[in-house]
Amino acid sequence: MKPINQKAWLLVLPVVICVAFSAIVPLMTIVNYSVQDIISPDRRVFVGTEWFRAVLRDDELHAALLRQLGFSLAVLLVEIPLGILLALAMPARGWRASAVLVLVALSLLIPWNVVGTIWQIFGRTDIGLLGAALAGMGFDYNYTGNALDAWVTVLVMDVWHWTPLVGLLCYAGLRAIPDAYYQAARIDGASRWAVFRHIQLPRLRGVLMIAVLLRFMDSFMIYTEPFVLTGGGPGNATTFLSQYLTQKAVGQFDLGPAAAFSIVYFLIILLLCFVLYNWMQRAGTIAEEVPHA
Repeated sequence: MKPINQKAWLLVLPVVICVAFSAIVPLMTIVNYSVQDIISPDRRVFVGTEWFRAVLRDDELHAALLRQLGFSLAVLLVEIPLGILLALAMPARGWRASAVLVLVALSLLIPWNVVGTIWQIFGRTDIGLLGAALAGMGFDYNYTGNALDAWVTVLVMDVWHWTPLVGLLCYAGLRAIPDAYYQAARIDGASRWAVFRHIQLPRLRGVLMIAVLLRFMDSFMIYTEPFVLTGGGPGNATTFLSQYLTQKAVGQFDLGPAAAFSIVYFLIILLLCFVLYNWMQRAGTIAEEVPHA
């Protein structure tokens, strides 16, 4: 029997090394810190699961988690429908399609810290277009002093920044639908809503699943934009989980609790994504079975 050449596996070695240094080693370091009390660089005391118990009893963490869940849910409820509408409104072919694709993708090219700075200026009532317009219409808008204004501003900023991503994903999904489906719909005299409900939306299920998971994970880890825009304030109105973790690790230098919180944070994201993925899979399966019932 001719021996099988296994040297091709060496091509995977650089990937394994990169993953080890970028993911596995930092993760093991965090796990190590989470069970120790870092008194000084030379003094460490093993404390077991004490930091995990402290983190789970932390009322500020519970409040930050609720704010984070509310923000991520609001992001999905706003950006997914807007992204679908944006994709439906974009031209299908020709030079207009290319021009619109470039314009839509522009906001995705802006770095996160620059996005926060743009909206920090945009929302000011003295020189910002949004703040001055709202003040001129009689609204008492102040994202630095009013908790609701700050939260809504962060949400609108995220919608402006990331809705194009959902729109581009949905646009790619729409372009992948064969013309035969639309031809059959025209022969049957289907309305535009019927075409969307029975042809486009079911065919977008896979793309929407990717969009939902991407936007949920990204919004659940949001840090730079609200930090630049509001600094987490006023008070703790826009202090989400990632900023709370940074305050623990960098601001207070509580490395043990911060490491334990990092692991809990990771497990929360993993669990919620798993639940969300399975729910979407189940909903899609039910939607496919209903017409045949």
